[in-house]
Amino acid sequence: MAASRVPLDLSLREATQRKLRKFAELRGKPVGAGEFWDIVVLTAADEKQELAYRQQLSEKLKRKELPLGVQYHVFVDPAGAKIGNGGSTLCALRCLEKLYEDKWNSFTILLIHSGGYSQRLPNASALGKIFTALPFGNPIYQMLELKLAMYIDFPSHMNPGIVVTCADDIELYSIGEFDYIRFDKPGFTALAHPSSLTVGTTHGVFILDPFNESKHRDLEYRCCHRFLHKPSVENMHQLCAVCRPRNLCPQDFARGDAAYPHLDSEYVYTDSLFYMDHKSAKKLLDFYEEIGTLNCEVDAYGDFLQALGPGATVEYTRNTSNVTKEESELLDIRERIFHLLKGTSLNVVVLNNSKFYHIGTTEEYLFHFTSDSSLKLELSLQSVAFSILSYTPKCSGRTSCIIHSILGSGCCVAPGSVVEYTRLGPDVSIGENCIISNSHIISNAVVPAYSFLCSLSLKINGHLKYSTMAFGVQDNLKNKIKTLLHTQLLQFLGVSLRSCLDIWNLKVTEELFSGSKAQFSLWTARIFPVCSSLSESVTTSLKMLNAIKSNSSFNLSSYQLVSIEEMIIYKDVEDMIAFREKIFLEISLIKNKSHLAIS
Repeated sequence: MAASRVPLDLSLREATQRKLRKFAELRGKPVGAGEFWDIVVLTAADEKQELAYRQQLSEKLKRKELPLGVQYHVFVDPAGAKIGNGGSTLCALRCLEKLYEDKWNSFTILLIHSGGYSQRLPNASALGKIFTALPFGNPIYQMLELKLAMYIDFPSHMNPGIVVTCADDIELYSIGEFDYIRFDKPGFTALAHPSSLTVGTTHGVFILDPFNESKHRDLEYRCCHRFLHKPSVENMHQLCAVCRPRNLCPQDFARGDAAYPHLDSEYVYTDSLFYMDHKSAKKLLDFYEEIGTLNCEVDAYGDFLQALGPGATVEYTRNTSNVTKEESELLDIRERIFHLLKGTSLNVVVLNNSKFYHIGTTEEYLFHFTSDSSLKLELSLQSVAFSILSYTPKCSGRTSCIIHSILGSGCCVAPGSVVEYTRLGPDVSIGENCIISNSHIISNAVVPAYSFLCSLSLKINGHLKYSTMAFGVQDNLKNKIKTLLHTQLLQFLGVSLRSCLDIWNLKVTEELFSGSKAQFSLWTARIFPVCSSLSESVTTSLKMLNAIKSNSSFNLSSYQLVSIEEMIIYKDVEDMIAFREKIFLEISLIKNKSHLAIS
C-alpha cells in the first residue's frame, strides 16, 4: 500500500507544479481574453470583513501578486440573520446583476465563499481564511493565490457561468496531458473525488449513474442520479452510493492504475467545488428577488445540489440534522428551492487521481504544515518560507514551520509548531504543537506546548491598542453554554473556565461576556488584556497562560479586557498589514544583502 502511494503523490506534484508555474507567469501582468477569470468574487460576512478584504486585495494588486485586468470584487452579506454560503451565493448574484446588468451572462466568474470568522482556526479570524498564509512562494502565497493557481485551466474550457468554491479547502488533481476539465454542459457540474466512507459522512456524496468501462481513468464525465449531503454510512449503502473496485489486471497497473490505492476497497465520490451555467444562476437570482429578504441559513451544497438529478426527492428538505440553527422559514425556503431546481441536471467530473484537503481547524492546520508528507511533496511546502532564522529545523518527519517571520539568535521552535507573520526576540522558546501568529515576542520568553497566540491591532475610541488572544490549540471556542451556572463546562487549556477566572481574579457575570446574553462561549469571554504595545500584549497574555499552567494567580481585574468577538470588531487592518509589510521589507533587505555577499 505504501509503495503504491508514490505514483499518486508524484503525479499530483507534477500537475500541481505546472499549474503554479502557469499562475506565476500571470502574476502582475494584464491577462488576455479567455486566459483567466473575467471576475473573481470573495464573499464577506459583514462590512468590517468587507473592508479588510478590500484592503488586502488592494495591497496584493499594488505588489503585483495577482493577475491584472481582472475584476476583483468583495460582496458583503446583508445585515441581519446568518444566511449561509447558499444565501451568500444568492446575494452575490444580485450584486453581479446590479453591477453588470445583463452583461454578466457572458462572463466566467469564480465565487469564493470566504465569509465567517473561522472560530476553529482563529489566526484566520481577523483577516480571513482566504488570506491564510501558506509555507511557500516569494512573496508568500496565501489561499487566494493557491485557489487561483489550482483553477488556472478552468476559464479557457468553460461556458459563461459561475464556479463556486470555499476558502479553506485545497483540491489537487492529475489528469491526462491533453485532457481538460470542461464546464460546458447545461445545469450544474461538480467535481468528485474518491473518498473513504468515513469522509463521506462529513461531505456531499454523489450517487452516479452506472458506468460501463471496467478501468478507472484519471478523468471521467458522469451523470449524477442523486446527491446526498453528509449521509450516514448506512444510507450510503442503502442508496447505492458506495463503489467497489473495478476489475483490474496486470496491464492496468502498468499504465498507472497503481496510483489509485484509495480505490482498492469500498469508497464513495465526494464533492468539492461546483459550476452552474448562467441560466441556472439567473433562475436562482429571480427566486432571491422574489423572496426579498432571507432570514435563514441556506447551504449552497446541501440545499442546491440535493435538488438536482433525476433521483432527487423532497424528503431532504425536512431533514434538519445537519442544520446549525433551525429557523422557522428554513423548511419552506428549502422546499421552494427544491421545486425551483427540480429536473436540472447534475453532471459530475470524476477525478480518480485527486485529493481533497481541508485546512479549517487548528488540528488540520498543524498537521498539514508540519506532519503531512503528502501535501508537503505535492505543493512543495517548506519548513522555512520567506523567513530569517539562525538555525535549520529538522527536515525529516514532523518539523516546525516558519512563515514570513524573523527569529532572533538562540530561538527554538519545537516540531509540530507553526510561526507566521511574527518577530521573535533572542532566545525565545516555542513548545511543540503551537500556533504563533502576527506577534512580537521579546527575548527569553517561553511559550508552553499546545499554545495558541495571535495578536491583533485594535482601534478603540480612536486610539491604537493591541490584544493577544491566547488559549490552547485544542480549546473549543464554539462550545456554548446557555447559563452562567455552567461556566465550568467551558474549557481553557483543559481547565474549567470558572477555575481560570478564580486564578485571574475575575468574577462570573454577564458583563464578562460580549454579545448575546442568551449564550456564552470562549469566543465571547472578555478575558484578553488590552495593551499599548504589541510586545506588551503578548507578554501579558503569556502570563495568563502560564498562570493556568502553574496554577498560580495573575490579576487581570486591573486591565481593560476584550473578547475575541470584540477584537474582530475593533481590528485595525491597516496597522496589521503595516506590521507584516515591515517584516517583509526587513527579510527582503537581509536576503538581498546575503545574495550580494555570495555573488
